[in-house]
Amino acid sequence: MLRFVVRRGISAILLLFAVSIVVFAIFEVIPNYNPAQAIAGRNATPTTVAEVSRKFGFDKPVYVQYLDTMKLIFTGQVIDYQDNLNVVGQFQQRFGVTVSLVVPAAIFWLLAAIALGSVSALRMLYLFAFKLAWFPNTGYTPFLQDPTQWAYHLILPWFAIAVLSVGFYSRVLRSNLLDMVNQDFVRTAKAKGLPARQVFVKHVLRNSLLPIITMFGLDFATLLGGAALVTETVFNLPGVGQYEAAAIGNLDVPPILVGALFTAFFVVLFSALSDIVYAVLDPRIRLTG
Repeated sequence: MLRFVVRRGISAILLLFAVSIVVFAIFEVIPNYNPAQAIAGRNATPTTVAEVSRKFGFDKPVYVQYLDTMKLIFTGQVIDYQDNLNVVGQFQQRFGVTVSLVVPAAIFWLLAAIALGSVSALRMLYLFAFKLAWFPNTGYTPFLQDPTQWAYHLILPWFAIAVLSVGFYSRVLRSNLLDMVNQDFVRTAKAKGLPARQVFVKHVLRNSLLPIITMFGLDFATLLGGAALVTETVFNLPGVGQYEAAAIGNLDVPPILVGALFTAFFVVLFSALSDIVYAVLDPRIRLTG
């Protein structure tokens, strides 16, 4: 286990380093993109643009700009170019909204996928998700302020995310279940006289969930990292995704760079957690990578 944690920690650092370089380099090769001009405004004079360039360090070599930006990110002092706000502070402020949106939605889609994959009842989710027209479709109330209103305003966004994945998850699980029931170890368990329910839960379903775990870990990680931006924008939820979407629209480098690192961190974290759950569900799997 210790070796596994050390290797994953090293790979996480290397991945985050690579992501930061790639994202930073992308903005260096965008044709006709001048961050100093974008900050100063379209009608700014060359003198003003030059002053902005010196202030933000755009006149320095690219590698110096990268190192300065990373230093500001890891010390929590990086600011966005559009609104002059602390980027790390914005992510901290908005992450609670994204967690409120993603975690219950993920629980819904995972549980519904398992249920629907077992009973092939896709119509149940369709009716449940699309018959709730009486719920509000915009706005957000913090959980600590009013838990009831928090859930009331997030019902539709939760299902908007869950319904996108539940059909695919249920089909994958259903296919895995049908393949698993014909495996030799399942026949052996039946031949030993084990109850049908025990055979299904401990042997068929347990092993069929392995690919679902990988899918769920990666999907959940990317959603926490801001991939829920469409849902947050449509339902006007001030989360990480909405902030990243605005930054992308304005070609605002610091929030985009922090967002990329943010997402990469969760992908690495939940990939490692998926491997651990794999080993728990199937003792034949060892944590060696």
